[in-house]
Amino acid sequence: MEKSIISTPKAPDAIGPYSQGWIAGSMVYTSGQVPVDPASGEIPSGITAQAERSCQNVAAVLEAGGAALQDVIKTTCFLADMEDFAAFNEVYARYFTSKPARSCVAVRELPKGALCEIEAIAIRRNSVS
Repeated sequence: MEKSIISTPKAPDAIGPYSQGWIAGSMVYTSGQVPVDPASGEIPSGITAQAERSCQNVAAVLEAGGAALQDVIKTTCFLADMEDFAAFNEVYARYFTSKPARSCVAVRELPKGALCEIEAIAIRRNSVS
């Protein structure tokens, strides 16, 4: 089975001793993507902008791994405040239109003070050269 680390400049670098994601056979696994802009290193203000950035970061890692958002079969979402659930869902629904299985939990704190984080598992569609 093919196994390889995913690395793309279109998503933020890993904050610790882990990778942006992995390809394992026909599957792509992303690490949790916080809303860090890969170009500036900044986190936007507010849950709506942060959810947008996290979704964009997940999409970039998936693309680098040969998958796309429509190939996602499972996500895990983390919110710093469950009061943000409705606003987060509004953004999430625009990106994850295939309605993958999902868990969404509130956590005490996220890296860099982020309000949300998203990780995904997808079926790989094409080969990466």
